[in-house]
Amino acid sequence: MEIPTGILPLVAPRLGQGGPTAQWSVTALGGGHGLSASLQALRRLDTELTAVVTVADDGGSSGTLRREFGVLPPGDLRMALAALCDDTEWGRTWADVMQHRFSTLPGSPGTLDNHALGNLLIVALWEMLGDSVEGLRWAGGLLGARGTVLPVSTTPLTIRGTVLSEGADGGLTGRDVVGQVALAVAAQAGRVSEVSITPADAPGTPEAIAAIRAADWNVLGPGSWYTSVLPHLLLPQVRQALEESTARTLVTMNLSTHTTETVGLDAADHLDLIHRYAPGLTVDAVLADPGAVDDERRFEEAAARLGARVFFDRVGQRDGEPIHDPLRLAAAYRDVLASF
Repeated sequence: MEIPTGILPLVAPRLGQGGPTAQWSVTALGGGHGLSASLQALRRLDTELTAVVTVADDGGSSGTLRREFGVLPPGDLRMALAALCDDTEWGRTWADVMQHRFSTLPGSPGTLDNHALGNLLIVALWEMLGDSVEGLRWAGGLLGARGTVLPVSTTPLTIRGTVLSEGADGGLTGRDVVGQVALAVAAQAGRVSEVSITPADAPGTPEAIAAIRAADWNVLGPGSWYTSVLPHLLLPQVRQALEESTARTLVTMNLSTHTTETVGLDAADHLDLIHRYAPGLTVDAVLADPGAVDDERRFEEAAARLGARVFFDRVGQRDGEPIHDPLRLAAAYRDVLASF
C-alpha cells in the first residue's frame, strides 16, 4: 500500500531518529519491560537506534491475537514503539494511546476486554499491508518513534523449557514445558535448566540481521533472562550475526536476580548463561547496578570469561524499586559507550 499523499506532511517529520550524523548506531535486543527500559534510555542519547524484539509471547492480548489471526504477537513490539516516543505532547499522548487497554462492562461478552489499542493498531496495519516490517514502520511514523522497531523473526516463535523440581524422594525431576506463559508459571515451583525455541531454524528478519551487523553497539538486556534475552541467542542466524558483527556488545543486567524465571541464579550465573548459549559471542561491556550484585569478584570473573569490562552504576529508581530510571540509565549508557 502506498502512503497517501495527504498523509506525508504528517508522517514524514516523525520518521526521524539519530540520522546519519548520530554519534552511535545502536541495536537493542530484548522484549517486554526490559527492552522498554533500555530504549527509553538510549533514545535520549545521540543514537541511530533499532530495536530487535522477541516474538514468543503467547499470553494475554498478544496470545489471543496470535492464535485468532495467525500473526506475530504484537505486545512486545507495541511496548518498544511506545518506549521510543519522545517527551513532547505528541509523543506522550501516543505512547499512552498505544498502551491503553480496554475494560468492558461487567456482564458483557468482553470481546475487547484487556486488549491494548496498540496491539489492534499494529495487527490492522499488518492485515492492510501484508508485511510485518512495513506495518511497524507505519506505526513508528504515526507515533514519531525515535528509532526503528523490528521483529527478530517474522515467524511466531514458541519457547520450550525444562523445569527441575524436587520429587517426593528428595531427588530432582525434570519436565518439559511449552510456551512462555507456562514456563513462567512452572518456574515458580522449580528451576529452569534448559530453554529452546521452535521452530529451531526460524530465520531472522533480514532487516534485523542487517541492523545487528551494521551497528556500532549491540545491547542485550535487561529483561526476563530466559524469555526475553536468551531467545535472541537461540536463533542461529541472529546468534551468528551477533558473533560476526564488528559492533561492540553491551549486556545490561537486571536490577534484581530474584525473579521467578531465575530462582537460585545470581548475577554471575546470568552471564554464564549467555556464554552457554552463545559460546562464540564476545561481550565488550557489562553494565550493572552494584545493588544487584552480591559477589563482585565472582561477577567480574564471569564477565571476564565473556571478554567484558564491568561498569557499575546506580541505574535504579531512587525509591528502591527494581525498575530502571531512564535518565540514570541513559547517563550510564553514555559513559560506557564513550569509554571505547
